[in-house]
Amino acid sequence: MNYRQRYEAYLELFNAQLTACCDEYLPLGSQVNEAARYSLLAGGKRVRAVLCMATCELLGGQAQQAAQLACAVEMLHCYSLIHDDLPCMDNDDFRRGKPSCHKAYGEATALLAGDLLLTEAFEVIANAPVDDRARVGACAALAHGAGSAGMVLGQELDLKYENQPVEEETLRLVHRNKTGALINAAMQMGASAAGGNAEDCQRLEQFAYDLGLVFQIVDDVLDVTSTSEELGKPIGSDAENNKTTFATLYGPQGAMELAKKINAEACGRLSRAYGERSEFLTALAENLLCRRG
Repeated sequence: MNYRQRYEAYLELFNAQLTACCDEYLPLGSQVNEAARYSLLAGGKRVRAVLCMATCELLGGQAQQAAQLACAVEMLHCYSLIHDDLPCMDNDDFRRGKPSCHKAYGEATALLAGDLLLTEAFEVIANAPVDDRARVGACAALAHGAGSAGMVLGQELDLKYENQPVEEETLRLVHRNKTGALINAAMQMGASAAGGNAEDCQRLEQFAYDLGLVFQIVDDVLDVTSTSEELGKPIGSDAENNKTTFATLYGPQGAMELAKKINAEACGRLSRAYGERSEFLTALAENLLCRRG
């Protein structure tokens, strides 16, 4: 099975599990539930879900073991996007080519939909078909990656450094938390499902944070070089918010050279540790590096 076929197989498994989770934890009949489903089922690359399942397989497990955990990480990620789009945050009108949640349902309902997805993500983990150790590990990984030492901290720092110049070290700190922490959580959740050991988790953590940094650098470049149609959301928002990005620090070409360097080092380390088993994850990293949307 080649890279694209394997990615599609992960998506098929994930989408079936996500539909089941929506029926169980976000049943129709409530406007807040409807708003949550509107955003959660809007598509997207499902990178974090795929990373969760692929990591489980890397360590000898089966993707099915991690599928419900993958739904949890995507639910939490979706909550963060709904809240990011609100007028008090990034004030974006579109997400994945559709009106953002608050534009479709109003700010109050969107806020509650985000709260709902955050909460239900942990109920989904609590009822996942894995052993107790894996459920506790996955819950801890997601909470750590999303909270005061992860994504929320990154969002706080992102707001703090608007309208002021920052150096690369500060940008790395922002993106390590805002983007890398949840990517790491997804991989650690997959490792929990497979019974990964401490050495595995440490290797995966380094790869995940590098992958998150590369993802964000490419995002910064696409914000000045892509189109709204390709991205499914407005472009130029970083400039409008007076944010320093890797693209403003080094220019689009210089930023991409940095991303290529980080990506090559990360993929090299993973390949040396896991050999052929790492091929899908390194291919995924290369595809994220070259993406246009």
